[in-house]
Amino acid sequence: MKILLISPPWIRVPPKGYGGIEWVVSLLSDELAKRGHDVTLFATGDSETKAKLRYTFDEGQTSKLGTLNMTIYDSIQSSEVFKIAEEFEIIHDNSGFLTVAFSHKVETPILHTLHGPFTDDTKLFYTHFKDAVYYNAISEYQKSCLPVLNYVETVYNAIDVHNYPYSEEKEDYLIMVSRVNPDKGTHLAIRVAKELGEKLVLVGKVDPRDKDYFNEMVKPQVDGKQIIFTGEIAEDEKRRLLKYAKCFIFPIQWTEPFGLVMAEAMACGTPVVALRNGATPEVIENGKTGFIVDTVEEMVNAIKNVAEINSRECREHVLANFSPEVMADNYERNYRKILEENEQLIRFAGTTKR
Repeated sequence: MKILLISPPWIRVPPKGYGGIEWVVSLLSDELAKRGHDVTLFATGDSETKAKLRYTFDEGQTSKLGTLNMTIYDSIQSSEVFKIAEEFEIIHDNSGFLTVAFSHKVETPILHTLHGPFTDDTKLFYTHFKDAVYYNAISEYQKSCLPVLNYVETVYNAIDVHNYPYSEEKEDYLIMVSRVNPDKGTHLAIRVAKELGEKLVLVGKVDPRDKDYFNEMVKPQVDGKQIIFTGEIAEDEKRRLLKYAKCFIFPIQWTEPFGLVMAEAMACGTPVVALRNGATPEVIENGKTGFIVDTVEEMVNAIKNVAEINSRECREHVLANFSPEVMADNYERNYRKILEENEQLIRFAGTTKR
């Protein structure tokens, strides 16, 4: 197949630091190219890929994230994408809203992966364009939040599981890797560790908007002995810490549609104890790769029992569900269904896309 994959213009592919969508796009583009597909990745000029690379911006426009100027950079990239859209059999969009909004301008069928949560505003947008393109949800939970869209079969995100170090030997510390943010529940992870008398390693960055939360709820608890805060660290070091942790804590406070970091921990053989929120029941196999709980008190008790979890089962669960190979298999299946349906529309209705 001749496939165009679109990544946002903000962060290179793959990212050097934070960047969930960009990791997923990198794994997918490389895996599809390895399988012999003619893949073009539209990303930033500093990206690295086994696919052909096209770009508008030489490097990621990270400084524009969260500003009014975001729309300008999105618009420039989308305009360039649409100039080459007809060269491809299928377009797989992982960027913002403009590809969906102007999809009627091209004949090539488009699959749009929904990477973020639904808000009132995004529900309004996607409902308006519910049949304009095909949609992939990254979890069944996400799909249930707006079931009216023209969905393909759900494809979970993947991690580069083969490059995550695995160990059955664990050291005596808990870990949490995330942005330091009230929605992530960083303060709750500290509370859990203190109730258990356990060492906790907190890994992640503090965005400017979360500085007050960090200074008031997290920093006063960090003593460098029981509660350790590393800040944002190199990927190799993060993976080493995940490898040897005896448990990953995920006290998520919002309905996250997936959560790659849970799969990263399990790939290292580290069980996850998470609050039941969003897609956590789809990522963790309760009682086998960790525990899903409903309260902080239940989280404390569950961590006492993590020795019951088999590290090998954690790793195998990720290989079976969240590997690049599985993700590419599932996207290939959806691409083919889309192309078959498009051919039927051409034959019977005289149109070329849904």
